[in-house]
Amino acid sequence: MNAIFKFFFDISGWKIEGNVPTHLSKAAFVVCPHNTWKDFFVGLGLRAKMGMDIGYIGKAELFKPPFGFIFRWLGGTPAYRTSSNNMVDSYVAAIKSKDEMLFALAPEGTRKNVGKLRSGFYFMANGAQIPIVRVGFDLKRKVVVIGEPFIPSGDFEADMLKYFVNFFDKIQGPQKDWIKNYKAGKF
Repeated sequence: MNAIFKFFFDISGWKIEGNVPTHLSKAAFVVCPHNTWKDFFVGLGLRAKMGMDIGYIGKAELFKPPFGFIFRWLGGTPAYRTSSNNMVDSYVAAIKSKDEMLFALAPEGTRKNVGKLRSGFYFMANGAQIPIVRVGFDLKRKVVVIGEPFIPSGDFEADMLKYFVNFFDKIQGPQKDWIKNYKAGKF
């Protein structure tokens, strides 16, 4: 399947800009913007092109019948996004228990424009002390921009401003209210 996804990534005109972090055995790949169902296929093509075994976390609704098995087969894990299930702690424990764990997610949590990002990815990476790799889908240029990995400091607001706002603000795509809000100090 990877050959097929890589083929479609290439023929659709997408390119990669930045260094592919093939040396990492554990990392959270944080992908923005997420504004169309097509992003999923760009991500599968990117993963195949990079030659890395990267799973992904998606909303639980995707994993329900009749097509849920396809999303699991493609490396997905459902996220049950309620405050009562403590997803962050369970992921931290899972990451720590494995020798290798690469996963991607879209912290916007939806394809709509959002005022802030879901922060679970940050606290998973911080708790497990694994790097975060920023991945930007620059829709106008058809370029996937890969940022240098960084280890979260534990200061969410400072890291969002230092690593996320400036990086994703340069990515050409739809309106990103979360960037404006974070610049204004609205976390």
